[in-house]
Amino acid sequence: MRKRARWLFWLNLLLPGTAQLVAGRRVLARFAIAANLILWLALLAAVAIAFIDINLLLVFATSPVAVNIFGWMLLGYGVLYAVLGLNTLALMKLGRLPARNRLSALLSVLVVSALLTTTFASASSLAHEQASLVGAIFTRTGFVGAVDGRYNIMLVGSDSGSDRFGMRTDSVSVLSLDALTGDALNIGIPRNLQHAPFSDGSPMQALWPHGYNCGDTCLLNAINTDVMNNHKDLYPNARSNGITPGLQALKEAVQGITGLTISNYVLIDMSGFKGLINALGGVTINVKIRLPVGGKLDDGSDARAFIEPGVQHMSGGMALWYARSRHGLNGNSDYARMGRQREVENALIKQVSPTKLLLNFQSIATAGKKMITTDISSDMLAVYVNLALKNRGNGMRTLELVPANGFDMINPNFSAIRAKIKGQLHG
Repeated sequence: MRKRARWLFWLNLLLPGTAQLVAGRRVLARFAIAANLILWLALLAAVAIAFIDINLLLVFATSPVAVNIFGWMLLGYGVLYAVLGLNTLALMKLGRLPARNRLSALLSVLVVSALLTTTFASASSLAHEQASLVGAIFTRTGFVGAVDGRYNIMLVGSDSGSDRFGMRTDSVSVLSLDALTGDALNIGIPRNLQHAPFSDGSPMQALWPHGYNCGDTCLLNAINTDVMNNHKDLYPNARSNGITPGLQALKEAVQGITGLTISNYVLIDMSGFKGLINALGGVTINVKIRLPVGGKLDDGSDARAFIEPGVQHMSGGMALWYARSRHGLNGNSDYARMGRQREVENALIKQVSPTKLLLNFQSIATAGKKMITTDISSDMLAVYVNLALKNRGNGMRTLELVPANGFDMINPNFSAIRAKIKGQLHG
């Protein structure tokens, strides 16, 4: 009986279903063996597809319907392994084993079955969370074509609060991706840029034929609020196209500034960004200068606290202050703030491991739903992920359109800006 129990245990562990086959439970055995054969064939097919054309695998992985079906299948396997474990215990006939072997046999089968069941149940939960995340954020379908061989995505960081009117787009950049290689250039555009021209065909050109020009109140980050408060009627079809009138006007201004055609936009709410960093367990930053937390005076005398120089592991709230602080203390400025925003982004990319993503996926998904608004379709998501994989290890180049790089924000030379961007993209 000990030998029988030992054989049944190892058969159940290594080849689920074969324990039932040798014990005469043929119906359950055939079902379990067939199910396991399907699982292994599916895994082998996924590996083969990844080598042949990873796009096909990415299309599946970014389809909420397909991922939900896959999640239910994983849950079914979890239930199957629980049933096989209990049935194996029955086949062992624990009552006929010597007393000293009963407990070890019972615990061995229960531990193995519990591990298999919880593993598949957890994988099922992750699959459903991913499907929910993709379905909540990427609500549109269809493809957009590359322009001049590149996809250009407008990235907007919004920061609304009780001390300001409307949503201010305080961080604007363009991520330009080569449609073949995934080569990435991030173009940072200062929030205080003036005279922003609108691209051809923009209804804002009728109001501002010489660019968004009314002095230091007509800054780039004011366009969204201005349009949402005063000119929504110029964009009657914006929302049906997955964008607000204000962001559509900002998109046309960014196109006018850079000379690039914007394929999609991503709006990141900074309060949601704080939640994402917390979900990932914080971020480590090497702080260069002392920065005020809160306050509006350049000498920092009204600050609530300070971020001190040195390597620091920051919570989401502190990282957000690190990225948004812009008063003149120690040479701090809007342009220095742009650099710190890129610093936080790069630190997150470097420090987030697959293990950390898996362990915190539910909280990350919750933060992501609150943080991101976009018109990227689920179809284009697979394209962009594939380009990111192609560019893996090459890093992301940056071009900041700031005075330190020779760009004037009060009277910008847009021809020079476009020529510089073109040179960076195709030079």
